[in-house]
Amino acid sequence: MQIRFLGATNTVTGSRFLLETGTTRILLDCGLFQGYKYLRQQNWNPLPLDSGALDAVVLTHAHIDHSGYLPVIARDGFEGPVYCTPGTNRLCQLLLPDSGHLQEEDAAYLNRKGASKHKPARPLYTRQDAVRTLRQFVSCNYNEPLTIGDLTLRFLRAGHILGSSMVWVEGKGKSLVFSGDVGRQHDMLMKAPEPMPNCDYLVLESTYGDRLHRDEDPRITLASIVNQVSQRGGILLIPSFAVGRAQSMIYLLSDLMEKRKIPTLPIFLDSPMAINASRIFCDFPEEHRLSDSACREIFSRVTYVKEVQDSIALNDIRYPHIVISASGMATGGRVLHHLKRLLPDEKNTVLFVGYQAGGTRGARLLDREAEIRIHGQYVRVKAQVENLDGLSAHADYNEMLGWLQQTPGLRPQKCFLVHGEEKAIDHFRCHIEQHLGWDVVVPSMFQKFRL
Repeated sequence: MQIRFLGATNTVTGSRFLLETGTTRILLDCGLFQGYKYLRQQNWNPLPLDSGALDAVVLTHAHIDHSGYLPVIARDGFEGPVYCTPGTNRLCQLLLPDSGHLQEEDAAYLNRKGASKHKPARPLYTRQDAVRTLRQFVSCNYNEPLTIGDLTLRFLRAGHILGSSMVWVEGKGKSLVFSGDVGRQHDMLMKAPEPMPNCDYLVLESTYGDRLHRDEDPRITLASIVNQVSQRGGILLIPSFAVGRAQSMIYLLSDLMEKRKIPTLPIFLDSPMAINASRIFCDFPEEHRLSDSACREIFSRVTYVKEVQDSIALNDIRYPHIVISASGMATGGRVLHHLKRLLPDEKNTVLFVGYQAGGTRGARLLDREAEIRIHGQYVRVKAQVENLDGLSAHADYNEMLGWLQQTPGLRPQKCFLVHGEEKAIDHFRCHIEQHLGWDVVVPSMFQKFRL
């Protein structure tokens, strides 16, 4: 077996890993690069392989940095199956067409405004490209064996978002586990990740390799932020990932209102994808901690904003309210229009509730930049900009170490660290070497290893 790292090396995004035997070639994850412009530009570079020669793609979960490049390789000749869990399949039915649609919208906007150096600006792929790709998806349940050529695979619950998984692979007498993104043991909504299976090689995420989540209840901080913006007569805008984080925020806000810790403000979920994801969330009770009745009651308290004209109509609401809108890093979508409107007013608050990759608008806002470029225009930042820790769907380095130590005798021959910024990866490498004594490798882009 041989593994080649085609993404997510010394950066958080662009998950792509080529696994080959003498007769079988599969791609573990097929994600987009996000964040800094130099990373996003890599999405336009073709993969250094013949897409048509791939036997299959195997997805750990639906987030775009793990799935969003699929329409490109399908358009370029990949015709094989895309294997994933049922939850990931359902979510990709939303995420991938939406990704194509957003890229088409952004290109059209830039062309109308003449704000791109490319004449004309064009999308990486279209909504129709994504829809065609979805025909190749095949669902596999957790812990059911899957055979691809001379490889056997299993999906194991990772607890990160709905449908998220680790992938265990065995072939040629060797075993490998790709962790995907690992959730937390005590997440408020998602069930804990399964224990790591024993393996010869491990490809491990390190997003929070240099950070610890705060111990305090995020409800306390969230209540303070909501109460302050309400007292100022302002609007609270929450840029949120449509899958996972939006549902967590609805749950938290609903809980605080029910306990009268915050005023009962209108909550508008302005993201068609987050609306559909919330409905899907209730269809998979075996993956989360809410009962069916509690799940449906919580989401019934939110006003769903489906149509564009209804989103625009939110501009006319002057009394305090809460808007949850995608995307979570403010890289695209309806949230950009809300930011343009709300950032110049000091009464308002923008609250980030998830990881902000370097180079994104979210990261720049948290770095207190005075102006932010949106749709080719610079917008003054006078609103309060806050960050709510403790909600991450990623385990921190201490939680990761504890999770790895749950498996007796786990000692892979090599542990490859991916999905982290350079500082996070290096810190996590030191923690693993110190506490577990493993042989840790930090691969570089396009590097190959024979297993």
